Amino acid sequence: MIEDSELKIGGQTFKGAWIAVVLAIGSTIGGGVWTASSLYSRLEAVESVQVPDVAPLHESIQLIEQQLKDNDISQLSAKLATLGTNLITISSQQERLLEITTSVSKLEKDIETMRAIVAKAELVVEDVNKIKSNWDTAKTEYDDIWRALDALAMPL
Repeated sequence: MIEDSELKIGGQTFKGAWIAVVLAIGSTIGGGVWTASSLYSRLEAVESVQVPDVAPLHESIQLIEQQLKDNDISQLSAKLATLGTNLITISSQQERLLEITTSVSKLEKDIETMRAIVAKAELVVEDVNKIKSNWDTAKTEYDDIWRALDALAMPL
């Protein structure tokens, strides 16, 4: 097969094994040239990129750093911890206030119930006073009748 083949170029005869070696070397050289060409075009593309001026960015970073120092960011975590504690305290106080509000609402209902009971009791007392007044009148009349009967039964 490849060992039996021959290639004649410019009066030179090349046998099969030499043809394979030449093709391998040729493809390797071609691949190297293609890779070098690709690398060169990439380098040209990188060189054509304009690098922006970073001086304004550097100034902005310095300004931000100065503001962080001025605002004392290092103390921020302590302040946040204090704020968290205050929020927890406020939350527990709010829960207590809600409980108190519930108790006050219940007491207001109880007071209204008591006012209704007192109003009914006042009506009952008024009725009892009327009955007592009628009773006193009836008792006075009864006593007067007995005195009259006694006076009639025993004249002087």
